[in-house]
Amino acid sequence: MEIENVMFWISSIYIIPIWGLMWFAPRHNITKKIVGDLRIAVLPLLIPYAILAIPSLPDIFITLGAEMPTPEIIVEFFSDDKVIIVGWLHFLAFDVLAGRYIWLRMLACDRPMYVSTPTLVLGMMVAPLGFLVGMLATWEYQEPAVPIIE
Repeated sequence: MEIENVMFWISSIYIIPIWGLMWFAPRHNITKKIVGDLRIAVLPLLIPYAILAIPSLPDIFITLGAEMPTPEIIVEFFSDDKVIIVGWLHFLAFDVLAGRYIWLRMLACDRPMYVSTPTLVLGMMVAPLGFLVGMLATWEYQEPAVPIIE
């Protein structure tokens, strides 16, 4: 079995409990311990991505950095099975990161599960739309101030 397939399956299976906890047990202590810790929720998804992406960095930078990407360049770039799997791992990691962010906002705004669960399901399937709905559902939430280093 190729390393790409192994990384694909590890990551694809890894996200199931992460999303399940956010959907069905958003306020549970186990969810807060697992999903609340970036080292548990996201880092294990970044490792398979890094294993596959780092050797491809020259090709990625040359293809996407040599000229303005066009639809034709992107279609050609993603015609390689390995690039598709790296793209999938990219989606998984950032979908979980975005979902985790919305989950935290839902908790902070004390949104009920009938609001948070469908929003997070949408976030898993089409992350930008789920993120948008999550932002709208928690619009009044104010981010903690980030100190500016001068």
